[in-house]
Amino acid sequence: MLSRFQSARIEAPEIVEPVPTVFPSIDGAEVAAVFVGKRVAGDFYDSIRANSERILIGLLDVAGRREDNRNLLVAAQEVFRTVGKELFSPVDINESDAMTELCLLINRRLIEVCCGVHSCPAFIACYHERLGTVCYTNAGHTPALLQDSSGTSELTSTGLPLGLFSHATCEAPTVGLTHGASLVLVSRGVIDCEGHGKGHPGVSGLEGVKKILQSGPGHTARNLCTSVLEAVSDFSGGAPFSDDLTALTLMRLS
Repeated sequence: MLSRFQSARIEAPEIVEPVPTVFPSIDGAEVAAVFVGKRVAGDFYDSIRANSERILIGLLDVAGRREDNRNLLVAAQEVFRTVGKELFSPVDINESDAMTELCLLINRRLIEVCCGVHSCPAFIACYHERLGTVCYTNAGHTPALLQDSSGTSELTSTGLPLGLFSHATCEAPTVGLTHGASLVLVSRGVIDCEGHGKGHPGVSGLEGVKKILQSGPGHTARNLCTSVLEAVSDFSGGAPFSDDLTALTLMRLS
C-alpha cells in the first residue's frame, strides 16, 4: 500500500490518432494534399486503393477542436478504409450505390461514437483509374472544383453533413476527368480565411480559389495545392490561422 507521503503514478491515457495517409500511385493520374497551420480543428483527408482500378479519396471536416474529436476522426477512417475497400473492391459493382452505402455507414458510426449528433461535412469520391471517372458524394462540404479545358464547374452538396441523422443518405453522381483536368477540394478554413494583406490580394472565398485554378499554376497535384494555400496566406497578411487549412487535388495527367 502506498503511504500518504507517496504519490501514485497515474498513466496518461493513450492518445489515438488517425493512421497517416500514404497516397497510392495512380496510372495516368496523381493525388496530393497540403496542410498549413496547426492541426487545431477537424480537417482530415485520406486515400486508399480499393482494387486494381479504383482509388478512394476523402476530405472530412469534423466540427470542434481536434483534441475533442480525435475519436471521431479515427472512427471515420476505420469505416472509410475497411468498409470502403469491401464495397469497392469487387469488379462489377454499382459505384453510386456503393458510395451511398459507404457514406451512410460512416454517418452512423460517427453518431454511435459521439452518442448523439456531431456535424461532419465530407467529400468522398472514387476515382476509376481506367475510365477516368469520379463517383462522389458531397455531404454538406464546400463545393469541389472541377477544372478542365471547358472551364471550372462546382460539385455542390448532394446531401446533409454526416453525423446528424442516422438514416440520411446522399446522392452519388459521376463526373468524367478529361486529360489534364483537376478536381480540387479545399476545407472551410480556406474559404472563410479573413484578409489582412497589404499589396498581396491573394484569394478570397471559393471565387478566389477558382481564379487560382484558372491561372494554371504548376503541373502537379501538389503544386496546385501549394499555390492555393500560398494565395490564402498572402490574403491573410501573415496573420495566424484560427482554423485548419487544407487543399487536396486529384489531377488526371495529359
